[in-house]
Amino acid sequence: MKSIFASSSLAVLGAVLAAAPAFAQEADDDDLGDNVIIVTAQKREQTLAEIPQSISVLGGDDLEQQQATSFVDYVAQVPGLSLQQSDPGRTRIILRGINTGGASPTAAVYVDDTPFGPSTGASNGAILAGDIDTFDIERVEVLRGPQGTLYGANSLGGLVKFVTVAPQLGEFQVRAKAGYEVTDGGDDGWSANGVVNIPVGDTIALRASGYYRDVGGYIDTVGINRENANDYASYGGRASLLFEPSEDFSVRLTAIAQNIRSNSRAGFDVDPVTLKPLDFDPTTGDPISDGRLTRSEYFPERNDVDYRLYNGTVEWDMGFATLTTVTSYGTLDQTEVYDVTYQLPGIADAIYGGPGVDPLGITFPAFSGQKKFTQEVRLDSPSNDSFEWLIGGYFTKEDGLLFQNYQPFVLATGEAVDPALTLPVGAGGADVTFPTFLTAVLDSQYKEYAAFGSATWYITPAFDITAGARYSHNEQDTLQSLDGSLLFFSGFAVEDIPDVVTGTSKENVFTWSVAPRLELSDQTTLYARVAKGYRPGGPNVVPPGAGPNFPTQFDADTLISYEAGIRAETADRSFTIDASVYYLDWKDIQVLVTYDTAIGPVNADGNGDTATSKGVEISATLRPIRGLDVTWNIAYNDARLDEDLPAGNGGFADDRLPYAPEWSTSLSADYEWAVGNSAKAFVGGSVRLISDQFGNFDDAYQTTFGRRYTIDGYASADLRAGIDFERFSIGAYVRNVTDSRGLTSVGSFLLRPGTALSATAIRPRTFGLTVGAEF
Repeated sequence: MKSIFASSSLAVLGAVLAAAPAFAQEADDDDLGDNVIIVTAQKREQTLAEIPQSISVLGGDDLEQQQATSFVDYVAQVPGLSLQQSDPGRTRIILRGINTGGASPTAAVYVDDTPFGPSTGASNGAILAGDIDTFDIERVEVLRGPQGTLYGANSLGGLVKFVTVAPQLGEFQVRAKAGYEVTDGGDDGWSANGVVNIPVGDTIALRASGYYRDVGGYIDTVGINRENANDYASYGGRASLLFEPSEDFSVRLTAIAQNIRSNSRAGFDVDPVTLKPLDFDPTTGDPISDGRLTRSEYFPERNDVDYRLYNGTVEWDMGFATLTTVTSYGTLDQTEVYDVTYQLPGIADAIYGGPGVDPLGITFPAFSGQKKFTQEVRLDSPSNDSFEWLIGGYFTKEDGLLFQNYQPFVLATGEAVDPALTLPVGAGGADVTFPTFLTAVLDSQYKEYAAFGSATWYITPAFDITAGARYSHNEQDTLQSLDGSLLFFSGFAVEDIPDVVTGTSKENVFTWSVAPRLELSDQTTLYARVAKGYRPGGPNVVPPGAGPNFPTQFDADTLISYEAGIRAETADRSFTIDASVYYLDWKDIQVLVTYDTAIGPVNADGNGDTATSKGVEISATLRPIRGLDVTWNIAYNDARLDEDLPAGNGGFADDRLPYAPEWSTSLSADYEWAVGNSAKAFVGGSVRLISDQFGNFDDAYQTTFGRRYTIDGYASADLRAGIDFERFSIGAYVRNVTDSRGLTSVGSFLLRPGTALSATAIRPRTFGLTVGAEF
């Protein structure tokens, strides 16, 4: 079945390729690329040429044609964007190399005008970036450089903004697509999606979409012996209602739901020095045959992530200005089960074991959740040739919850062991019952109030300056509780185990930006930008038995960006180029530092000194004939620490920042032509190359091996083709044509059996077919 299906995919590709030359001769070169790109990066609709900062725009139709549904599928199309992804739904976004690890994000995620995801590390915001499915998305805007003025906290490196398709008044539309794919060495997968747009009279329209993707696994587990265990499903939908009684007033209500259900993990065990897959079981030493990717696992692991977002936007054009109010409520929940037997070897046996008791392991069920309310109100002037302004206010209240539980189980069967223990350790030898082995609960709340403004002064028809400022005040509170027999066995007297530990912090932050822009001609624009961004600090929860040097809180870090760029195109838009150079000065960088405590090593947030990131980004598109687009992206980035990080982190002066490759480049070509009177065919391909990069700072790894680990660079290629018959379409694709095993994430040392590490790679070679219909 797999070989037949793969041959079918290649047959479609080949047939379309064979047809292309015959129709290429019929193409003319009139009005090449006559579409003007509209973006909302500055919270008003503008052409791309009017934006005085570095930005990439990915169109929704292009993403769908490329089968690009998540971050890993389109990261190559954005210069300066890199990812660390260990599992579906578990992703860290990195822009221009701004990353030192840790739990707080350095890049923000927006859906339309709504921020999505935590503002702090209390809910693991950095590694749970909202990977919104791109089906029925109008476009994705990626803004590089700090966006603190208009978008607030956590946009140190920039932001990713998903712009959804609004309901269309007076237009009925139904569209559906289904697909099937096979993966080399893995299970098959399938997908289905659909969208409907329904007008209700002349002033109301409803748009609803839904999708389901079943993605086959390709990693086996040893221990409980599951084949292709890392399969996952992603499914969800969006609904949006638009009420527009006049051109001056509109109300739009939107709801988004997305679930990701992952079996096992997407990581496999690798050698700690070479990062090559192990050819033996690290727990038993038994050889692994057939070159399969494997992961040691004695308890079924899972990783489930749920997104919910509800938004209401009102726009009222009052003549002298437009009033916009954006109200939203969102949740982000992660539930995971992780086998941590190797992190705590022998401890469960020492406490719960004994004669006649089978060997025990430890599993780690955990929950990370956030509930976020936001309110933004802004007033912006009409478009004007001399002066434009925008002012606004913003509020967010975010409630976070981390629940972590260590649960003993029987290694041979996976059966849970009752963790409750009653011990005579109370006052006077009284019995004390410990209901759990170890349970930690962290409640957090983050509030932010902000006022912001931006203005553009058109000094001449060819020269303007945009400047903005934002004042923010945030307050944070945390409350942690610890319980379990492990605390007693770690040497604590019962009376010394605190019921709760609290933390609190407050901050005032001022950010700003200045951006002059000069039009050399109708086709060429120069710009420069200096901007400041920040990431909130906050309280640390001090664990029992912490020493005097354990930090009670950490400060905000700030970044100032210096950037200059050029955008140019020929009069017929047959060639366009967008290039920028930048220098980023990052101060008080937030880092995770490991401290020894009475309950073992504990990570805490802290501050380092400074780091710098400098580089060049270029995007160029060539349209030599009608229907043919050739796009080249290249980015050079040099992001390094200026001084040693605090002891216990593993970062030293002149170290490159994690997951920030020095070079990355991609080349894509897509050709579309007419077939007969009503059909269109397309064929395309893309190649990506990424240089070597370093993983996270890891003090334990460096102490053992005397160096950081290096992740080898890699190349990957994709092919695609299809035919659109107006009402129906068929497409085929091949991802990762050369079956590259480029790594996207490497885990920390001492979290796997022995000295093994866990590594995650891009998906193996995959063949797919899609069919669609539209009415």
